[in-house]
Amino acid sequence: MKRIKEACLLQTIHFQLKEDLPHGDAVQAVWAEVAHYKAQMDRNHTRYKITREEEQPDGSILIHIKKQYNNHTCGSYMDD
Repeated sequence: MKRIKEACLLQTIHFQLKEDLPHGDAVQAVWAEVAHYKAQMDRNHTRYKITREEEQPDGSILIHIKKQYNNHTCGSYMDD
C-alpha cells in the first residue's frame, strides 16, 4: 500500500484581461480577480506562498505560487 506523505503544487497562473471591457476596467477587473483568488484560498485554509507576482506590460497579472495539494502536509516545501 502507498500513502502520500507530502504533496504541493508549483503553479504559474496568468490572469488575463477580458477583451470585451475597456482597458482601464479590464485592469481593475483582473486585480479584483487576483484578490478573489487569494481570498478563496484563505477561506479554504489552503496553504500557499506566492513566490513572484508580476504585472505584465498589457496590465495582466502573472503569479508564481507554491500551493498545498488536497490538504496534504507540505513539509518544508513552503519554507524556501
